[in-house]
Amino acid sequence: MESARLAAVYRVLYGTYGPQHWWPGDSPFEVMVGAVLTQNTAWSNVERALARLTERIPLTAEAILALGHEALAEAIRPAGYFNVKARRLRAFCHAFVADGGLTGLSGLDTPTLRERLLAVNGVGPETADDMLLYAFERPVFVVDAYTRRLFARLGLLAGDEGYETIRHAFERALGADTALFNEYHALIVRHAKAACRTRPRCAGCCLNAHCPAAS
Repeated sequence: MESARLAAVYRVLYGTYGPQHWWPGDSPFEVMVGAVLTQNTAWSNVERALARLTERIPLTAEAILALGHEALAEAIRPAGYFNVKARRLRAFCHAFVADGGLTGLSGLDTPTLRERLLAVNGVGPETADDMLLYAFERPVFVVDAYTRRLFARLGLLAGDEGYETIRHAFERALGADTALFNEYHALIVRHAKAACRTRPRCAGCCLNAHCPAAS
């Protein structure tokens, strides 16, 4: 991964879209709940699910665990896959409480904390890294489908690399910079939704000068 090209892409995206103020959430725990709910759905659906949930209970792990499965699933219905996500959210809350909540988890070093999160049923690498970066403010680069699509088109990825290979490549190239990782990931998502879609909108794309795939 070429550091200079990654930096150039970041400058163009930031200059085009400005700061994204991610992750939307009033607390680290809300960010973590959102990371579970946003799997395979749009953020607008997560916002609706969170609103319904917080109408019913305080947004704490203990309150979520005290809510029955059916009631929890109904509350988060707008997020889709609500039965699966209810089970995953309960599993996460059990682990969160068992590990001493935010205080206990925050005391762990980043590799150990990542292992703890990945050990929770339904928490994969992308969800764990969302939590690490946006809830715990650790310098971990989040890789998603938008990242693969954009940087494959830019010629910086082949597109078939494993998650960890891509994550480590970005982290080595950019250095351990939490604020940069936060903003860069958010800008990638913004650009992928606006221009670098499955069917790309190359006309007027701010990255045309950097993109071999531009038509």
